[in-house]
Amino acid sequence: MNSKMCATTNRAKNWESIDFSLAESYVKKLQMRIVKAWKMSKYGKVKSLQHLLTTSFYAKALAIKRVTENQGKKTSGVDGELWLTPQDR
Repeated sequence: MNSKMCATTNRAKNWESIDFSLAESYVKKLQMRIVKAWKMSKYGKVKSLQHLLTTSFYAKALAIKRVTENQGKKTSGVDGELWLTPQDR
């Protein structure tokens, strides 16, 4: 096994410590790389970048932020849970 770290070791300990501007730039760069690989017909690269994006901590944090800060944030989903406080998120 190699010594290269696969996951980031500096994950946020709480919701307030997430740098969302950094997260947005990271996700946007990944999305641009996916489009570029698609245009170059490198479909294996597209698949690997899509996997990287869907498992990314920053992408998940941005998705949670988008859902919990929109107009319908006080409406529970199919699971019946509400994430209103930063501790819940």
